[in-house]
Amino acid sequence: MNRVELIGRLTRDPVVRYTSGNQMAVASFTLAVARPGKDKGADFPRVTAFGKTAETIEKYVKKGTAIAVEGRIQTGSYDDKNGNKVYTTDVIADRVEFLPANEKRQPERRTEVPQDFEEVDEDVPF
Repeated sequence: MNRVELIGRLTRDPVVRYTSGNQMAVASFTLAVARPGKDKGADFPRVTAFGKTAETIEKYVKKGTAIAVEGRIQTGSYDDKNGNKVYTTDVIADRVEFLPANEKRQPERRTEVPQDFEEVDEDVPF
């Protein structure tokens, strides 16, 4: 299985180009994704989207936009101008979801239990 789900913010405006044959849109961008845990680091995977998804990204997404990406990992390689083999790893987006613009991490809300609250001990059949 080759599936990846990421939530992060764009590190810069996406680059959108169109293929020469059928003029399909191709959007490329880098996503800053926070690492879980105490280290508070981040990873910066390259993401590529095609077709209508790429066109939508071109219209509505810019540096700092928070998005969720579903897709797959794709690896490849090429020879650079010095003849050295360069290996690449990219996320190919199948689906992109825009997250609220004012999304900020907020502390977990704690709800006060009303004084007249009575705990009920019920047997739940599942």
